[in-house]
Amino acid sequence: MRPFSIIFLSAAGAVLPASPPAFPPEWREQVLKVVFVEDLRPADPLSDTLFYHQGHVSADDFRGSPGPGGRSDAVSFTSFGFDGTTRSFRDTLEVRLTLQVFWVRPASWSRVMPPSGHILRHEQLHFDITRLVAERFRKKVLTMPMTIDDHDSRIQFEYLESFREMNRLQDEFDDEAHHGANGLAENKWILRIRQALRQEGVIPPEMP
Repeated sequence: MRPFSIIFLSAAGAVLPASPPAFPPEWREQVLKVVFVEDLRPADPLSDTLFYHQGHVSADDFRGSPGPGGRSDAVSFTSFGFDGTTRSFRDTLEVRLTLQVFWVRPASWSRVMPPSGHILRHEQLHFDITRLVAERFRKKVLTMPMTIDDHDSRIQFEYLESFREMNRLQDEFDDEAHHGANGLAENKWILRIRQALRQEGVIPPEMP
């Protein structure tokens, strides 16, 4: 089993492998198979990270300190990434990817603690948007044509494109909902994103 570089992208910038892994010549004669597996690690209240499958956001997930000024009552830091391994068996090169959708607790904050139910719902939707884009990325990778020689660069390209889509949707949500001040627009976004998640086969966590 051959591990390759973890790729995580955050709002602050990208961290990418310096170069794709070099595969032995004999691997190029094999069939490429890409498999996604779920990251089902249990929830850890001591961790700096909340993963999407572990449940909805709560007051404990806002551990950062708000900066001076600004118009936001709260900020959530969410992102997605993947790590993976490759293994060769018989006539197949299998690329096994683990998709991770996460919330960074020390970088997320609320000006009022504990945050109100409205703040929690608003920031949860930012998390939901990240999960939706990650699922679309996963399905895109599973269906696009790739070869042993180009799969690494193709996956990285689609990852960057998906990250741009995530940022665009996050900005559109905040602009249309005026950072939560427009309740009607916010509710429309909540219905839209949660319906889209269910259509993709993802069950969003229920808020209390």
